Amino acid sequence: MPVLFISDLHLSPERPAVSRAFLVFLQERAVKASALYILGDLFEAWIGDDDPSDLSLEIQTALRTLSDSGVPLYIQQGNRDFMLGKGFAVNTGAKMLGDEAIIQHYGHRALVMHGDSLCTDDIDYQRFRRKARNPVYRWLLAHLPLKRRQKLASDWRAKSMAANSNKASAIMDVNKEAVAAVMTKYKVDVLIHGHTHRPDRHKIDSVRGNLGGQSERIVLGDWENFGWALSLDKNGYNLESFAIDGVYN
Repeated sequence: MPVLFISDLHLSPERPAVSRAFLVFLQERAVKASALYILGDLFEAWIGDDDPSDLSLEIQTALRTLSDSGVPLYIQQGNRDFMLGKGFAVNTGAKMLGDEAIIQHYGHRALVMHGDSLCTDDIDYQRFRRKARNPVYRWLLAHLPLKRRQKLASDWRAKSMAANSNKASAIMDVNKEAVAAVMTKYKVDVLIHGHTHRPDRHKIDSVRGNLGGQSERIVLGDWENFGWALSLDKNGYNLESFAIDGVYN
């Protein structure tokens, strides 16, 4: 049974087709997996584990069904859902991973990340990220009234869209030196991440200095017109896409 990796679904009430595709993915593919890793931005916005929305409850119920079936579920926070916390983990049966986590399956060892911390050329975003990951800021945010947090989430989405429209494409991609540094830190030859919405498999010179060796950076895709999943089994990694509408019909 393969291990599955996904990220950047950006689930929201405004995109019901993506939510439907994800629910079918859980029922028909993830249930047959040996583990499912969600590497950030499962939701377009997450205002806190007390989110009472229908979408929140539906997705948490589906993830709990998956984990109760015996499939280990692992989730990392993204830049859109950095408020995912212990309540969400309890409700879904998921294990929350840190920003950088080592996975080992089928003889393969890799580093998994959301990927936003690698975009070091985007100075404005990195400034916001440092604030958003500050425990004091997160505590204060979590204790704001629900309606206030909902308004903040809406404002952040609007500001993010406006800011990104004025940024050069290269600024919002990963920095090569940051990639090399984190892979060297963890002594890995494979890095798996999302965030950039640029799905691909990048062969790079070994960051560990192995003579003739190569490393690989595997980028997961965002779910919009297509869904993306990376599978890992005895044959290695396979990055695949599928149409959101009708692929499992």
